[in-house]
Amino acid sequence: MNAVTLTTAVEPVSGVEIFVPLNKLKKSPRNARKVPHGETAIEALAASIQHKGLIQNLVVEPEVKADGMPTGAYFVTAGEGRRLAMLLRAKRRQIKKSQPIRCYLDTENDPSEISLDENVTRTPMHPADQFERFHELSETKGWGAEEIGARFGVSAGVVKQRLRLGAVSPKLLEVYREDGLTLDQLMAFALTEDHARQEQVFENLHHNREPWIIRRDMTAGNVPADDRRAVFVGADAYIEASGNIIRDLFTEDRGGFFEDAGLLDMLAVEKLREVAGAVQGEGWKWVEAHIDYPHSHGMRRYYPEPVELSDEAEAQLDALSTEHDELAEGYSSYDEMPEDVAAKLETVSDEIDAISAKRHAYHPNIIAHGGVFVVLHHDGTVRMERGFVRPEDEALADPQPEDEAEAIDPEAVEDEQAEDDDEDVQDFEEEDEEPGKPISDSLIRDLSAHRTLALRVALAEQPGMALVALTHTLTAQLFYSYAEAGCLEIRPTVTPLGSHATGIEDTPLAARASEAHEAWAERMPRDVSDLWGFIVALDDEQRVALLAHCASRTVNALRVPWDRKPRTLQTADRLATALTLDVAKDWTPTVDSYLGRVTKGHILEAVTDGVSEDAARRIADMKKPDMAQEAEQLLAGTGWLPAALRTPEPEAEPVETEDAEGTAQPSEAEAPDTEAEDGEAVEVETVEQPTDPEAVEVEPETVDEEDAYSVAAE
Repeated sequence: MNAVTLTTAVEPVSGVEIFVPLNKLKKSPRNARKVPHGETAIEALAASIQHKGLIQNLVVEPEVKADGMPTGAYFVTAGEGRRLAMLLRAKRRQIKKSQPIRCYLDTENDPSEISLDENVTRTPMHPADQFERFHELSETKGWGAEEIGARFGVSAGVVKQRLRLGAVSPKLLEVYREDGLTLDQLMAFALTEDHARQEQVFENLHHNREPWIIRRDMTAGNVPADDRRAVFVGADAYIEASGNIIRDLFTEDRGGFFEDAGLLDMLAVEKLREVAGAVQGEGWKWVEAHIDYPHSHGMRRYYPEPVELSDEAEAQLDALSTEHDELAEGYSSYDEMPEDVAAKLETVSDEIDAISAKRHAYHPNIIAHGGVFVVLHHDGTVRMERGFVRPEDEALADPQPEDEAEAIDPEAVEDEQAEDDDEDVQDFEEEDEEPGKPISDSLIRDLSAHRTLALRVALAEQPGMALVALTHTLTAQLFYSYAEAGCLEIRPTVTPLGSHATGIEDTPLAARASEAHEAWAERMPRDVSDLWGFIVALDDEQRVALLAHCASRTVNALRVPWDRKPRTLQTADRLATALTLDVAKDWTPTVDSYLGRVTKGHILEAVTDGVSEDAARRIADMKKPDMAQEAEQLLAGTGWLPAALRTPEPEAEPVETEDAEGTAQPSEAEAPDTEAEDGEAVEVETVEQPTDPEAVEVEPETVDEEDAYSVAAE
């Protein structure tokens, strides 16, 4: 068929191919498509036509006047999208407005029917075919995502997704064609290009084929990019060491997944050792690098001591502080400052921090005989734990003054005691008037007992000083490991939690506790003999804060099967209520922390309680691993907690009642606990405590047999 280029109106001859100037083509009023083409579709058509020409011609009919005469223009019966794409190209000056456009002239068929037919009577390509064709273009033509995108009018990002889908195992693509997989599921398999791994995960899937489950199984054994090791090493260093990072092109993957966990560990340790080498330059005897903090090291730890700054350093610090205030004046944040001011302020802040850090330093003995652990923090930053001394080096590292009394040999004390007792006997037999002879130990014990009793009574009458003494006793043992430094026979016990909950010592909450302890430790005097003066010099608020810190270190609310202590745990519940404790701020139910370690019944109970009964019913038929994973997703952000972590509601205010004789009786809430641990009833007799500090003897006949059994049970 010969084509004719029309520049003027001619008599319509149906069934011929003609070329019509672009500016003579108009939208047909009888076009079946009323919703216009989207901009993205027009862009894609324009790109396709630019690279491949007009593959499919337009179908047109002549525009005629009322008298039936042609106007020279043509209505586009089919191909309005292509007309708009050509107009877009003309607007971009890629072609002229008079560019001849190949058209098919049709005056026999109904234009409305032709328009409808073009949009209805067609079968779109299956997405799998499209994915494979894109992949073939990349493989056979060598085209990248940018070039393919330009030729089809789609973004490079979309092309990358289609290329990744086209690279999925042919076996899984065939399952997708047969509607055995959804597009979302196929995208989950496209996380990697390892066909064997894709097929293995597919074969192991149960009836639950949620995309997140597929992604979980596809990345099992890989390390997410937000893992502390990955953050510390960095993607560039890992890739440079021939490591591969798996990227998820279809979801927010937060940096992907590091495929080789062993390589990542090796790189992390190597980098930590480099940091350790720099720390070794401080003069420490040893420095060890570990990914995880070695909680079982069993070493004693010393802390830095306060150091006086030189006059020059103090003057420099004052000048820098003044400069810092002048620079920051009028600004509430760095974002509001000009770049040069912000940079200067940051430099000044760093200098202030560097000088301030010199206010505390380790004793030279500790540095010479102690060491440092260089470990990874929970957020991927480096954490330096200084001041640890091995048992064999403690004597050399002890920073106590050289003239301090030597340690007392228990056997020598026992021998001296025996000698003193012999001397006491001799005192009765003969009178020794030798001048300057020391008082015997037995008499010293006698006198000290009276003094101890007087101290007890006096301390009870002065609560403020009791607070000082208690704080001193706890602090001496928790910060100096000197139980003999205080005169109160109170022994704090700090129970390590690492053996009860794996990884708990590396959590952000544990870091907060450690930082608080170190902050107090840095303020402590070097010598424990100066501790009393330090505590007395604190104001009331600081002293109470120190006591609270010491008390907090001894809290033990562990529930262990070999140590039943119902009253202790009841007190822990009351303490949690008083503190308005909210564990949900720092703990979430995950497969590892809870859901994978309880029965399916407990999982369903958690979802029912934390989400809804409907949500629980939807997962009720799943296998336990799938149910636990699904429950983790459902409970995320709900604040749900298992009973063991919940804080009890506050108890009702105690209400006093009167019996028949008008005697006030305790309410049920404050009644004494009369149930033994084995559930048997126990009678409890309330006895008024004597005011006399000496012990009160009770005649044997005043306690009957039944009361004796009650006391024994309690």
